[in-house]
Amino acid sequence: MLHEVNFKSFNERDTVYGWIYVPAAEPKGIVQLIHGFGEHSRRYFHMIVRYLEAGYIVAADDHVGHGKTALENNTWGNWGDKGCHTMMEDEHTLKELVCKMYPNLPFFLYGHSMGSVIARDFMAKYGNELAGATICGTLGIFPVEDALLAKMEKLVADGHGDECDPTLGGDLLGWMCGRCGEIKLGNEWICHDVNVQNDHAADPFDAFTKPTTNRAMLDFVHMFKAIEGAEWASKVPTALPIYNIAGDEDPVGMYGEGVYQVSNWLISTGHNVKTKLYSGYRHEIHNYADIKDRVCDGIIAFMDGIVK
Repeated sequence: MLHEVNFKSFNERDTVYGWIYVPAAEPKGIVQLIHGFGEHSRRYFHMIVRYLEAGYIVAADDHVGHGKTALENNTWGNWGDKGCHTMMEDEHTLKELVCKMYPNLPFFLYGHSMGSVIARDFMAKYGNELAGATICGTLGIFPVEDALLAKMEKLVADGHGDECDPTLGGDLLGWMCGRCGEIKLGNEWICHDVNVQNDHAADPFDAFTKPTTNRAMLDFVHMFKAIEGAEWASKVPTALPIYNIAGDEDPVGMYGEGVYQVSNWLISTGHNVKTKLYSGYRHEIHNYADIKDRVCDGIIAFMDGIVK
């Protein structure tokens, strides 16, 4: 069964579009899938189907400025002006919506890339509402120079928040192909598979190659800053089980260093966290043909262990 839903964004401007996928069997839990920067939730069909087959309801939306939400609101790359917690608060609204439809079920988060950042922000504020959380392709201390942050802040302060400075994206993310060899598309860091790269680049619902406003880029960096260090980890309930996964050739996680950094912040503040790195794989471990089932098996086993 499939429900298409929509709701008013925290930014007080957009209508967010989402989907609730329901298995034919009696559901044993709910997974909220939170997608990454510049993409959309339907890039996760394989994972959604695997969750359904395992007996989990899946809730997912397209963030403001992304996917169908951007298309319907005509706001590609524009996230509004309500700050860096906008997407997190939208995810909480979706959680409340699906829990009203299907109450009293264990509730899990799965967040990839920027989605993991949103999930970590969610865990710090609403972690007591969760049975467990998987963060995938996450980051530790992300390399953002003070000069770049100051440049973004000045652009917004000078009234250019809704404009797009084309240099910001390159300054923030351009280094991530540094270990990828020959560069043709600029997205090679997501996966070794050329088919995945081409599909990502040609996807009409993918905003990765569309301009992002200066204000949104600044909010993006502020999202990173909101989940740094033991100060962030101490806000996450210690009873919340966490599964932290990534590829060890993923530049977002600083090739494993940032992934372990996050786990160490959590462990230092008394949390139960399991960490797994997939050796030889880049950012989108869920899109590699040879390991995507193994990735899903690990997440499902993590959730099943909690449900049981």
